[in-house]
Amino acid sequence: MAQPAFLSSLRSRLRSLQPQAPLSHLQPRRGFHVELGAREKALLEDDTALKRFKSYKNNVKQVSKIGNILTGALLFACGYEIITLAHSFCASGVDRIM
Repeated sequence: MAQPAFLSSLRSRLRSLQPQAPLSHLQPRRGFHVELGAREKALLEDDTALKRFKSYKNNVKQVSKIGNILTGALLFACGYEIITLAHSFCASGVDRIM
């Protein structure tokens, strides 16, 4: 009978020795605001040498739309061919295609 009492008291002592971790969801995720230095400000400014490497976001969107339209047209054409092929086989009296 002394065994379980000893183990329970040992567990309670070990629990009390462990430091309680602060609740992480109550801690702010970002640190305090620190003003940017001269180097960071210089890096955030527009660089004229990099203007020619600007993002072509609008062109990419336009090419993507054209690709989507062509894909849709291709699917429509394939479906149309399959349906016309099936109708021609049905009209000729063939029960199975292959």
